[in-house]
Amino acid sequence: MIEGISHVTFIVQDLDRMEKLLTTVFDAQKVYDSGDGTFSISREKFFMIADVWVAIMEGDPLPVQTYNHLAFKISNDEYDDYLACIQSLGLEVREGRSRIEGEGRSIYFYDYDNHMFELHTGTLRERLERYEKGQV
Repeated sequence: MIEGISHVTFIVQDLDRMEKLLTTVFDAQKVYDSGDGTFSISREKFFMIADVWVAIMEGDPLPVQTYNHLAFKISNDEYDDYLACIQSLGLEVREGRSRIEGEGRSIYFYDYDNHMFELHTGTLRERLERYEKGQV
């Protein structure tokens, strides 16, 4: 039986640069650094973002940007602060998809290796309730 998500792994060219992104934007806490050791397929670091285990491993970046992404929940009051933080790191912010009022706001951005992240202010319940009401 599936108990939940164990962890998420991202392959990145520069572990230190990605560590800065994770700790700055997501307030990630580093819990492991392999240093020069390779217990897996490459050097790696582990972080906790809220209660999500995020692993980064050294390797080649994704060749293209896509809409595949990992989204984290933020409060609406923090939206502008997160956007400024992301922009201060020189990260590419992608224009969000069209939305209907009431389903929350999102910041979509790419890391240095073409992974997309989203910071979203809404919840699944809010989105489904809004979709039930139809387009306005």
